[in-house]
Amino acid sequence: MTAERRQARGVGRPPRLSLEAIIAAADRILQSEGSEKLSMRRLANELNSAPMALYYHIRDKDDLLLILMETQAQRIERPKFPDDPRERLIAVAIMLYELLAERLWIVEVLTGDDLIAPSALWFVEEMIGAAVEYGHTPEQAVYIYRTIWYYIVGDLIIRVNGKRRRSRAAGPVYQDKVIAGLQTDTHPQLSAVADRWAELNARDTHRQGLTAIIDGLLRSAPPPGEATEGR
Repeated sequence: MTAERRQARGVGRPPRLSLEAIIAAADRILQSEGSEKLSMRRLANELNSAPMALYYHIRDKDDLLLILMETQAQRIERPKFPDDPRERLIAVAIMLYELLAERLWIVEVLTGDDLIAPSALWFVEEMIGAAVEYGHTPEQAVYIYRTIWYYIVGDLIIRVNGKRRRSRAAGPVYQDKVIAGLQTDTHPQLSAVADRWAELNARDTHRQGLTAIIDGLLRSAPPPGEATEGR
């Protein structure tokens, strides 16, 4: 937060809350309940305070989410990645996936709002740079990065929503029931794995998936001019 913002909010009674306490409480809500449950009133209740007390430090929910994401990004230790561009791209993608898996609320925010943490953009820089070093144009590298990003986001959203549905269900979820009822004459392949469908869907295969996707993209990225058209 800039000094100007702090000074502008310094008029009147001194605040009882600290920005650090607000960030910690908001993170607890986001981790346990998700971004949709976070509101200024909910946060004030968590802190046993009045909603107006929060506005000394933050403008609104978006401002709070930006601060939270930037705080999280600044805490990430940047490791030494492999020199080989393929290996580096895989390592960065896996690291990004696993960091987001620990903070699924960030995925919800990034896909629902036009918000971004500047301190996390080095992930994008590393991934695009690795693709360029492998031999692709910057346009192709952006396409490669974006495809990887869509896989990461899609996989995590499906995983978290599936986990929430299953945690609420008293028995098998609807999808599992449908698969279990399929007949071999109409769906022979699905029927063959029906009794293991839930277990197969629950397997964590993000490392294998990212590696396969990256290998395919590096070998067959679209030619210049097609990377941003119709995709």
